[in-house]
Amino acid sequence: MGKVAKVAFYTLGCKVNQYETEVMAELFRKAGYEVVDFDEIADVYVINTCSVTARSDMKSRQMIRKTRNKNPDAIVVAVGCYVQVSPDEVFSMPEVDIVIGTKDKDKIVDLVKDFEKEKKKTKLIENIMKQRDYEEFGITGYTERTRAYIKIEDGCNQYCTYCIIPYARGPVRSRKPENIIKEVKKYAEHGYKEIVLTGIHIASYGRDLKNIGLLDVIKMVHEVEGIERIRISSIEPTFLTEDVVKELANLPKMCRHYHVSLQSGCDETLKRMGRKYTASEYKEVVERLRRYIPDVAITTDIMVGFPGETEEEFEKSYKFAEEICFAKMHVFKYSRRKGTRAYNFPNQVPNKVKEERSKKLLQLSKVCERKFKERFLNRTVEVLFEQKVKDLDGYVEGLTDNYLSVAVKGELENLRNRILPVRVKEIKNDLLIGEIEGIY
Repeated sequence: MGKVAKVAFYTLGCKVNQYETEVMAELFRKAGYEVVDFDEIADVYVINTCSVTARSDMKSRQMIRKTRNKNPDAIVVAVGCYVQVSPDEVFSMPEVDIVIGTKDKDKIVDLVKDFEKEKKKTKLIENIMKQRDYEEFGITGYTERTRAYIKIEDGCNQYCTYCIIPYARGPVRSRKPENIIKEVKKYAEHGYKEIVLTGIHIASYGRDLKNIGLLDVIKMVHEVEGIERIRISSIEPTFLTEDVVKELANLPKMCRHYHVSLQSGCDETLKRMGRKYTASEYKEVVERLRRYIPDVAITTDIMVGFPGETEEEFEKSYKFAEEICFAKMHVFKYSRRKGTRAYNFPNQVPNKVKEERSKKLLQLSKVCERKFKERFLNRTVEVLFEQKVKDLDGYVEGLTDNYLSVAVKGELENLRNRILPVRVKEIKNDLLIGEIEGIY
């Protein structure tokens, strides 16, 4: 018997990319490959690229080059958003053997096998803008995890002026609800407790289908026995109307954590960005969530240095973020992307200014994050345990439904994939440390 071929994956970018990497890994396993850690020597390396910023493009290129140096004889495959947006640029890299865009990832194993035989450099890129149907590309294998990501939608029709993703992912395509539920049930059968519904713009789910929306899918997942938590990835504020929030608040499995994308707390900036809401409308959404859902964690994305962002506009955005006091903020510096409208906007902000504004907001994020965590000192929280704590020997950590990382002393094999009550005692290294209540 010959030796088993090894494949390794490196994923850049969002949860959708992570999900799609899992699916590709499963395809290789089924074909008889061993999936190994990216640091190991492998026969095939797959880099799932991202193109959300110019830095993402650069990181994707760096990983491709670095990978070739690991094993000059390996087959190097670049897939995903950066490939879709800049196919010729990636294909011209001498380190790459196979490039695949955001469609046809299900053909990856066949393309690798063809390359093994013919040693011929291959490019598979389709016009994603013409894509109208959701490409069914789901997981059929299950690894030792506690939380499962399920992709329910692809594409985006928003065309915010700074964003390249609609050009990388194409128009909104929603997955059929019966296929979503089938996958959720499979995860439930394999003991998974938490489902995270993800997509490129999940608030748009169902726009291309008849009489169905995201809330309907959440309710259907809620009915699946064995699933104890449902989480949704980044959501547009416009989705969270009074009626929707009331309904979500009445679903006991729904996690009390909403990542509601803001981008800026200044109306003038939001308008130039092509966002579909004002700062005051966003604030109403936050107040609504906090009114109906006790101890809800609201996290967000904020961009600094968008073209034309004056000191005054930044201050408005900063004060708005300070007033809301998010449980966590992801702060991004505006990245100029060819092919987007904002690329040609006047008054581009210097990098030094972006850096200063970013630091200021990150500092604020730390303060607000700490405030949110302190609310839970000497309280009991429910934790779904997942993994060992990297920097704390003998401790195991997991997440509360409102996205707090909590650690206790214990053995992973006794705690993994269990939801247990923990009394929070202290905060250490950004972690809540506590003790499990009762006998487990």
